Amino acid sequence: MAFNHKHLIDITEYSDTDIMTILETAKAFHEVNQRAIKKVPTLKGKTIVNMFNEPSTRTRSSFELAEKRLSADSLNFGGSSTATVKGESLIDTVATLNSYKIDMVVVRDKHAGAPHIISQHTPACVIDAGDGKHQHPTQALLDLYTIWQHKQSFDGLKVGIVGDIGHSRVCGSLVPALKIMGAEVTLIGPGTLMPARPDVLGADHVTADLDAALTELDVVYMLRIQRERLEGAPFPSLREYHQLFGLTKEREKFMKPDAIICHPGPINRGVEFDSYMADHPQRSVILEQVYAGICVRMAAMYLLLGGADNGLDS
Repeated sequence: MAFNHKHLIDITEYSDTDIMTILETAKAFHEVNQRAIKKVPTLKGKTIVNMFNEPSTRTRSSFELAEKRLSADSLNFGGSSTATVKGESLIDTVATLNSYKIDMVVVRDKHAGAPHIISQHTPACVIDAGDGKHQHPTQALLDLYTIWQHKQSFDGLKVGIVGDIGHSRVCGSLVPALKIMGAEVTLIGPGTLMPARPDVLGADHVTADLDAALTELDVVYMLRIQRERLEGAPFPSLREYHQLFGLTKEREKFMKPDAIICHPGPINRGVEFDSYMADHPQRSVILEQVYAGICVRMAAMYLLLGGADNGLDS
């Protein structure tokens, strides 16, 4: 299958056709993940390095599972286990990895732009698994996949993203991805948690009135307050935030009957949600997003590395 991309770093470099190719491929891998034996030889012989220089649970574990199910060989390291703690530069670390003749680097880093720098110094494919407050393209793709499974189309779909917009790398990829696919996006949150130029993200609307916005939304995407990235920004108490911007049982009355709830995780109960909404059996698709991460990351690696044509059927 031809796919005209080498890296997955900036979602704005992908067209609606590119994104649909990933989503359709992920749907095929969904079937693989339902089998008793969840393994195909698609990337047998390929070597993938997972360089996670920042803590991660869902992203790292789903990448590792996706690689195993594609039969790739994985090397996992990052943080205190790398020579960067001894003063080695990122470029020198990449040069060391290149000597191993690797095929792909999956990188998560607290510094925005790290995946791009790596891509300039390696012949391997690079996937951005989250860099600073910049982007997180595979998260956006798994979000799109989950929404697509429930709504079938993005055309005219109204999506509201609620919370800490200014410190969210999820927004850096999700907003442009939704716009590429034809959705209408509203950013909702306090002014102190908005970027200085929210229009740069490309959203259609910005508001601090959650109750009014809920009446129009097909998808309500809640974000975690990223306290580790606030850097002294003015912030109300968590109790006050929950009263103004928390998705609660009382607020459900404002929602459309078929509106769904998303969250990239980890969730903070009692802050962006109450437990009733977080666990809502009809509306919450949070665990579906987690599962979608495996299928979407399998699809992305398969397409970028030009996996075997018969990989899905073997």
